Amino acid sequence: MFSKSQFKLINSLSQKKYRYKHRLFVVEGIKAVSELLESDLELHSLFTTRDIFKAEKEKTFIIEESELRKISNLITPQTSLAVFHMPEGHEPVLEGLVVALDGVQDPGNLGTIIRMCDWFGISQLICSMGTVDCYNSKVVQATMGSIARVKIIYTSLPELLGQVQPSIPVFGAFLEGENIYTHSLPAEGLIVMGNEASGITPEVEALITTKLVIPQFGKEQNTESLNVATATAIFLSEFCRRQFY
Repeated sequence: MFSKSQFKLINSLSQKKYRYKHRLFVVEGIKAVSELLESDLELHSLFTTRDIFKAEKEKTFIIEESELRKISNLITPQTSLAVFHMPEGHEPVLEGLVVALDGVQDPGNLGTIIRMCDWFGISQLICSMGTVDCYNSKVVQATMGSIARVKIIYTSLPELLGQVQPSIPVFGAFLEGENIYTHSLPAEGLIVMGNEASGITPEVEALITTKLVIPQFGKEQNTESLNVATATAIFLSEFCRRQFY
């Protein structure tokens, strides 16, 4: 059984200000918890209805399903919930391909993009200060453990892009631009993806060296744009395909 102080702490982590006050975040589910336990992230505490994890015993608490429901962020709680320490902050190292997000707000989109970066071997994800918190429980859940393998850095994008030009090419996803399938794509560069509704901000757009578009093949013109996570997957697939094939 967990104590009142543990209950209070875990529930407080649903709010960003308390996550950063305590430097802790929550992850749920056997697969995600297992992957993070095998990573370099430090475990704070583990609550489970099944004693199946290879974790420090003094940090592991076997609880009832009814207790797990009280601390879970999920509508249908899984069998385990763990609290991990946030990693130390990282400085951007702009080598190879790097993805930058300009104001992405949907937790599911950010979580999926983190998974995409992991899949395509992108080790760093740069986020604007206006991008949703990567330790939001919905984001963590959507990463399926990839949050342990991708370094996520929050910074001012205009300031960062101003520093890297003109040594590093900066590509941006737009509704109008060069066709991504026919334009020359290098092995190194920074790919900027914009907000779900408004796209890339004018301040960041002014620092983009090449605007790229994913051409629409369907004849229906009422489709305004692709989901940002889907567009990111296409961008990364095309950049990586050119590099390796």
